[in-house]
Amino acid sequence: MTSTPNELTSRLRRRLEAEHREIEETAASELRRLGGSLSAVVNDALNTIEADTAEAVGRLSSLLRRAWLRPLVVGLSLSLGIVGGSWAGTRWLWTTIEQQIEALAVLRVDIKEARATLTRIEETTWGLELTEIDGERFVVLPAGALNSRPWTVGGRPALKLSSE
Repeated sequence: MTSTPNELTSRLRRRLEAEHREIEETAASELRRLGGSLSAVVNDALNTIEADTAEAVGRLSSLLRRAWLRPLVVGLSLSLGIVGGSWAGTRWLWTTIEQQIEALAVLRVDIKEARATLTRIEETTWGLELTEIDGERFVVLPAGALNSRPWTVGGRPALKLSSE
């Protein structure tokens, strides 16, 4: 007789379920047996653990009562050190920034004065420039100052000074 795949699957599923129930029943009975024997061991262990825990808690509380001051002092010292260091660093940075701002203001005033001086010099020299090219000195005149230009510097007429 030939079985169909569905019948085979159904038989295998029933067989697996039966084996699964058998395993569960065996495991449950073993667990009940172990549970009974472990109950006494657990009660003894719990009593011992409770006694040891009570003793350890007593020792620990006495140790904590004696040792709480050191961590408190260390914590406060660290906190004060961090706060003081932060304050000092911020104060130093603030002072440095203020000095830089003051120096910048002074430099701006100096630049403004130098520009004013340069403008006055340019007005009083009528556009004349003194320059030196390859060891020779020239007075550069404003554009259109000479009709005949013996020398030119930058497209402007120039007079060559003697080397003495």
